[in-house]
Amino acid sequence: MAINLQKGQKIDIGLSNISVGLGWNPNEGTGNDFDLDASAFMIDGNRLIPTEGFFVFYGNTNSPDNALQHTGDDPTGGNSADGDDETIKVDLSKVQQDIREILFVVTIHDATARKQNFGQVRNSYIRIVNDANGEEIAKYELGEDFSVETGVEFGRLYLKDSKWRFEASGIGYKEDLAYFLGKYYKGQIIK
Repeated sequence: MAINLQKGQKIDIGLSNISVGLGWNPNEGTGNDFDLDASAFMIDGNRLIPTEGFFVFYGNTNSPDNALQHTGDDPTGGNSADGDDETIKVDLSKVQQDIREILFVVTIHDATARKQNFGQVRNSYIRIVNDANGEEIAKYELGEDFSVETGVEFGRLYLKDSKWRFEASGIGYKEDLAYFLGKYYKGQIIK
């Protein structure tokens, strides 16, 4: 049975192969499509991404250690009727040894120009799925917690006592993806 997570709640993962899925539906009559983007930041003990390859998103779909794979961009939220709109597959057994945390962030593409925020999105969620059997382990509903934000740090996998745990962090920002890159990566991203 899946756990409905609350902000700040932590759970033991206990699995190596999981998927982190994101789904959403835009409110009707808000104009442009809502392009929510799921990204993952693989962070070392210095709380930084060691090299640009450890920033996984629709433009860099695989981490250098092959532990993370982004399955592709959904620019409209049109897949959620049949499942997750965007998914990041995770194999914790392959995570490079110096990586201590995997931070999952959701941003609204071009939010400022489109005048969009999470208050205009409904039924947004992230969930963790056991890849072995497709069973949902945990789910965190995003829509109730955010209104004016354009970026959300929605959860993190972190290593504690040699075990991977997940925390539903739920921290909203009026920022775009560039903000998170500036915070966690000190090099230059090559596009």
